Amino acid sequence: MANTSHNARVLSGMRPTGALHLGNYHGALKNWVDLQYQHECFFFIADWHALTTGYEDTSQIEEHTWQMVIDWLGAGLNPSAATLFIQSKVPEHAELHLLLSMITPLGWLERVPTFKDQQEQLKEKDLATYGFLGYPLLQSADILIYRPRYVPVGEDQVAHVEITREVARRFNHIYGREKDFEEKAEKALKRLGGKTAELYRELRRAYQTSGDASALEKAATLLTGNAHLTIADQERLQGYLEGTGRMILPEPDVLLTATPKVPGLDGRKMSKSYGNTIGLREDTDSVAKKLKGMKTDPSRMRRTDVGNPDVCPVFDLHKIYSSEETRTWAAAGCRSAGIGCIECKKPLIDAVVVEIETIRTRAREYEENRDAVREIIQAGCEKAREAARDTMDEVRSAMGLGYRG
Repeated sequence: MANTSHNARVLSGMRPTGALHLGNYHGALKNWVDLQYQHECFFFIADWHALTTGYEDTSQIEEHTWQMVIDWLGAGLNPSAATLFIQSKVPEHAELHLLLSMITPLGWLERVPTFKDQQEQLKEKDLATYGFLGYPLLQSADILIYRPRYVPVGEDQVAHVEITREVARRFNHIYGREKDFEEKAEKALKRLGGKTAELYRELRRAYQTSGDASALEKAATLLTGNAHLTIADQERLQGYLEGTGRMILPEPDVLLTATPKVPGLDGRKMSKSYGNTIGLREDTDSVAKKLKGMKTDPSRMRRTDVGNPDVCPVFDLHKIYSSEETRTWAAAGCRSAGIGCIECKKPLIDAVVVEIETIRTRAREYEENRDAVREIIQAGCEKAREAARDTMDEVRSAMGLGYRG
């Protein structure tokens, strides 16, 4: 994983498939809550992506979208710290997707690992559509339009970020050599201020004459998050520093995130499609009842049978929720039949109930005030559109579509 820097932009999104569950929370959302205080974060509801496999019935998309926003807020996303918005409310995503489709080889889309996998898994759906084939490119547009430094993903999603990097690389190769590049870079340099500009020049000289990697890194830090520079100027000066042209669409880095295994009630991965979930705002009694009935080590049929926590789904939840002391107690008691499965589940139930009750309490004020939720999203959409417009101005200009008089 690349080294992170404070205030570097982060971008991620989720499809609106209804109320979220603990698998969604521990798989991504909890990490977002942490990231929002470390970086400039943009998080979006990917409602257009919901159409790629669910285009035949769109009756629930709007309600699912608002429920997802409420779940986000209940889980701790802070609209004062992160930008929350809806994909379809920023039409520049669609424009960039269209323009990128002009230069993206068809073979790139056909080789995305999930393309054939999902076709196999969703045989009952008619997925012989461009929308389904092209969703990785729409995903690339979603990312590149905000020019983020990082995209937080689990290991299984790295391929999606890699095709985004390839698309950006191809775009920059075709369109990245702008006229008067050095003149524009020098103008941007003056905006840094005298001392900072002088330091930049010294570091640039050290890098270009002797390949001093530390000089490159130090000079790059002068640009990141500099309030006097536009994103376009930052990219120009980064290219000027490295002796290349401007990267119009910077290649994002993967921010690998820990994604703990969250088992469902039947032992399989927690998923709505399996009907084995615990909702983020589920009633406390329902949560306790579900966990009491959760599948355990199948070889432990009676209270006196010894068990194996290594194959018990309940113990996977202990790894997420319990202290080392509790995990040691549960494992030893299971292997010796010193405790029963209900006893083992008791501290786990208590911990899950506390977490969900915290989320429910925080979410309740938004459930009762949809106007506040809409205002949060409207403000986020406006901020997202502002950033997206800046990128599209650069993209159109690079492609000869600026038409400025």
